Amino acid sequence: MSGVLLGVSCGPKENTNSLVGFACRSSSSGRTQRRLKVCSKISFAAGASAFSSVVVANPARSSEERVYEVVLKQAALVREQSRGTKIPLDLDKHIEADFTNKDLLIEAYDRCGEVCAEYAKTFYLGTQLMTQERRKAIWAIYVWCRRTDELVDGPNSSHITPTALDRWEQRLTDVFEGRPYDMYDAALSHTVSKYPVDIQPFKDMIEGMRMDLRKSRYQNFDELYLYCYYVAGTVGLMSVPVMGIAPESKASTESIYNAALALGIANQLTNILRDVGEDARRGRVYLPQDELAQAGLSDDDIFRGRVTEKWRNFMKGQIQRARMFFDEAEKGVAELNSASRWPVFASLLLYRQILDSIEANDYNNFTKRAYVGKVKKLLSLPSAYGMAHLVSKRLTKLVMR
Repeated sequence: MSGVLLGVSCGPKENTNSLVGFACRSSSSGRTQRRLKVCSKISFAAGASAFSSVVVANPARSSEERVYEVVLKQAALVREQSRGTKIPLDLDKHIEADFTNKDLLIEAYDRCGEVCAEYAKTFYLGTQLMTQERRKAIWAIYVWCRRTDELVDGPNSSHITPTALDRWEQRLTDVFEGRPYDMYDAALSHTVSKYPVDIQPFKDMIEGMRMDLRKSRYQNFDELYLYCYYVAGTVGLMSVPVMGIAPESKASTESIYNAALALGIANQLTNILRDVGEDARRGRVYLPQDELAQAGLSDDDIFRGRVTEKWRNFMKGQIQRARMFFDEAEKGVAELNSASRWPVFASLLLYRQILDSIEANDYNNFTKRAYVGKVKKLLSLPSAYGMAHLVSKRLTKLVMR
């Protein structure tokens, strides 16, 4: 779920040079890509459960209402448990070398696992508890998100144009129709042929990349929410069909998807709060402009980078909102398949601790970077495992009543 691939979206900005090497190779021309910033920023409206649907443009509706339409569509696909007719994978074509289909898929998934292990170590460790099939599928989704992020947030971001993103979206369509361009595409193509994964969240993530090219300010919560959905909430919608819902769960499918979306939003909000100073140095402000004004603050205050009482009070409200999203997300994690809960709980706990670190830094997110140290990360793993185990026991008891 961060987002449900939570390790995916919201980790620190690591060196991504090695990812550029496998970045998109189009059928006709090479494309440079970047790492998709799966982490965004969104505002929180009271009543965190109603998340809206995004794709159909209708100015009369809020972003939450628009995103919720997407949630309903994804939930319906999972309930069907089958996507119906599948377009067969064209795995006979040569991709980087001459493989048989079986050899190709094994190698493709192995490479995705290597990328996940390098760039999302804690999340990768958590995936080891999943079944082999689920684990491989999550790796494939992670790598696609990572590559998409590199398009606008990687070393070559200054060369990316809307046209390049259009080509990447066409390539995505080819992948979903069984025409992969390289090994990483082959893994994703195989994954979406096996699980009820819809293409819309993937397209919406690319739309988030387009937004990053043209937009550096967000006037209010509603605008920020939509961005957060695009770049982070989509990860949860991509991941739930693979991670699976516990057979004993009594929760509605929609509520579980809402929680997955909430986790992506929470992670992105956390990334935004952590990276205020870094984003300001790039001329970007991902905080709602109307809320800044209400707090007596402006972009100039952010660019000056001074921690004042006004800033502290403003940040307390922003952190509270992010924590509300985490609380909403936690309810849904408990309903996931038992083998999938650990990595999601681990991601949730680690990201929550980033908020604690911001507070410990006296809300100085201008010059101090909030992070979770290795020791705390390691200690979080048994805590997350314990939470996942306790949830399993509770669900079992409910079923036996």
